[in-house]
Amino acid sequence: MTELLEARPEGFRRVAAALAARGHPHAPRWLDASARTSQEAADALGVQVGQIAKSVIFRRKADGAAVLVVTSGDRRVDEKKVAALVGPIGRADADFVKAATGFSIGGVAPLAHATPPVTLIDRDLFRFDVIWAAAGHPNGVFELTPAQLGALTGAPVADVVLA
Repeated sequence: MTELLEARPEGFRRVAAALAARGHPHAPRWLDASARTSQEAADALGVQVGQIAKSVIFRRKADGAAVLVVTSGDRRVDEKKVAALVGPIGRADADFVKAATGFSIGGVAPLAHATPPVTLIDRDLFRFDVIWAAAGHPNGVFELTPAQLGALTGAPVADVVLA
């Protein structure tokens, strides 16, 4: 198993180490095909698209901090609701996402970031007993509950999606 993990990309290994260090019961899983979208991940795992905990990164205008919104794969983030909680935000391009998180778009995990982001968890994720999040690479995912997501990130739960 260690040899197999060592062969994986650095972001995936970083998430695996962070999960192990926190005693998370589920090691990340490597998918045969990349799952850059919530639909691709849901199809690969045989779950509902809403069970995919997608990571959306914004850039806070006041200080340039990364703002991570972890939301249900079948929901769209309401930028006005996020801004009301963290201050004005703007879109984040691929270079910013990689520099701020250490992950590429499509593989941004909710933990083990290069620089800890401001994080919000969408309350709609709590519709599900089990959810799946990116594990540092578009081919990597890990299983967890919404409560475990809160414990792993220390992030508040909020209404951050379009009605």
